[in-house]
This record gives sequence, C-alpha cells and structure tokens, in this order.
Amino acid sequence: MVEPLFLKPIFHEKLWGGRLLEKDFGYQLPNGKIGECWAISGHPHGPNQIINGRFKGQLLPDVYAAQPELFGNPGSKVFPLLIKFLDAEASLSVQVHPDNQYAQVHEGELGKTECWYVLHAEPGAYLIYGHHAKTRAELRQMIENGDWDQLLRKKYVKTGDFVFVPSGTIHALNQGIEVIETQQSSDTTYRLYDYDRVDQKTGQKRALHLQQSIDVTDVPFKEPVLNIKSKKIGQSTITTLVEPPVSPYFSVYKWNVTDKLSLKRGQRPYVLASVIDGQGILIVNGEEFAIKKGSNFVLTNDLNEWQFKGNLELITSSPE
Repeated sequence: MVEPLFLKPIFHEKLWGGRLLEKDFGYQLPNGKIGECWAISGHPHGPNQIINGRFKGQLLPDVYAAQPELFGNPGSKVFPLLIKFLDAEASLSVQVHPDNQYAQVHEGELGKTECWYVLHAEPGAYLIYGHHAKTRAELRQMIENGDWDQLLRKKYVKTGDFVFVPSGTIHALNQGIEVIETQQSSDTTYRLYDYDRVDQKTGQKRALHLQQSIDVTDVPFKEPVLNIKSKKIGQSTITTLVEPPVSPYFSVYKWNVTDKLSLKRGQRPYVLASVIDGQGILIVNGEEFAIKKGSNFVLTNDLNEWQFKGNLELITSSPE
C-alpha cells in the first residue's frame, strides 16, 4: 500500500514555554509549560511514532533505517531534518549552534542550521538575530563583559515573516512569538546568555557554554540574502522560502491550497509536510486522508504525485 506516513507529535516542557500549542493546534498537551512540539522527528530525544498504515506503531527513524527506498536510498544514516512548533511565552536563551564539522567532533551529531516561519507575533515582537562584533576578540570581550545591549542585534518580526538562521548565527526567539521551525536533526545548543533565570524545577541557573559559543559564532555577522518567490497554480500558490545555495541542507516551501492543488514529487527524495492552517483532504492513488491544522506527515519516495482539496496552508520541506 502506497500512502503517506502520519506522525504522532512529541512535546517538550521548557521554562520559556506556554500553552499556546493547545489553543492554536488542538494538541493534547501534557501538564506544564510546553515550549516545543516535535512534529516530524527521527532524533533520539523525541522520535515520532507513525499512526497509520503498514508501519503503524513503528518509530520514524526505525522505518527510515529499515526501508531506505522509501526515502530515496539516502546517504545519511540519520533522519536528517527535524520539524518543530515553538511557543515562546517567555524569551529563549541567547544561543548559537555549531556547524556539522564542530558538532561531529564535540557532540557526535549533526550541526544545526535552522529557519523559522512566524505563525504569530505579538505587536512589537523581535528576535535576537546576529551581533555587532567586528572581530572574534571583540566578540569574546563583549560576551565576557556582559555587554549584551552593544553586542546583540534585534530583528522585529510579524506574522508571516520567514527567517533563515545558519549555524554560527547568534539568535533567540523572544516573548510573544510562535513559529514552525525547519532544522537539521540536532539537539545541540550553546547558550551565551539566559537572563540569569533560575529553573524552578532544579533551583539552578541553566548552564552556559561561553567558550563553545565563541568558537562557533560567525564573525562578522552577515545576514543571508533570501530570494522568496511565489507562483500560482490555479487558485493556489507555491512560495519558495529558502533553497540552495542559500540553504545547503534543506529547501522549505509554503503551499497555500485554495479549492484544489495537484503536485508531483519531482526530484525531491521525499517531502515533510505540516498543516499550519485550514482543513481538507490529501488524495494519494485515489485514497483520501483527512488533514487539518496540526497534521504532520511524510510523502515518501514511492509517492510520485498527490492532490489536496480544501483550503489549507502547509509548510513543507525536503532534504538536500
């Protein structure tokens, strides 16, 4: 049976999280401050379970390893991408992620290049995005002196914005922002600054990683130049948010479905899809699958074409 893989989300409590994912997506959240929904994940810290079809009950990374033909016989031994929903009820730590080379040596996993599509931003909301240091010595001095106002660069955002965050970029989601994040499958984060917060569960401040942060931060900061472009297919719209050469590890798109939209997989090995608004039907080989806001699924390599009916917005991605 040729069919998409629908996934059960995994939730992670964070001291900066809230309950917005319950309200916005209808997810049944566990108790506490839920900051992250891991929607499509093969990472050992939160692998998704498949909830339909012949692989029902199995974990996505296990199927990826056992059925490589479904993923275009990939070169990567680990499922390469991770899709998250993030609810920043409070600001995240100011942080930076390593590239593949540094992460492999020091952490034994992939580096982390990521990007955000802003699902909601309160008026006046902003990110920390980049820095003002001209040299690594200046970066070190400003970090060690705690000159955060002079060091950190602010970027104001609104609902519908898209931000690409290569490894080596100092960044933070701040209070009042909800995003869907597409990233390399990595859980390595180096914190520069955490507002001197105390974790109520441990009574301790969270660990900082100043030397690692200095090691991996790109200096000087250069904001990536994006080439966001849209094309109409009938009444529907496909928007390219990022792809190579700007993004070496993944391409990300927004699909706006109005009434109906037929697509082919083309050269992509497989497609990860998350419904961020609306409801409708996904049709594969004549079989219909009801989808709605909060549905997450993989369109595997044995699916050459599919059709949507309804009114839907999806964020989709493919590995490079």
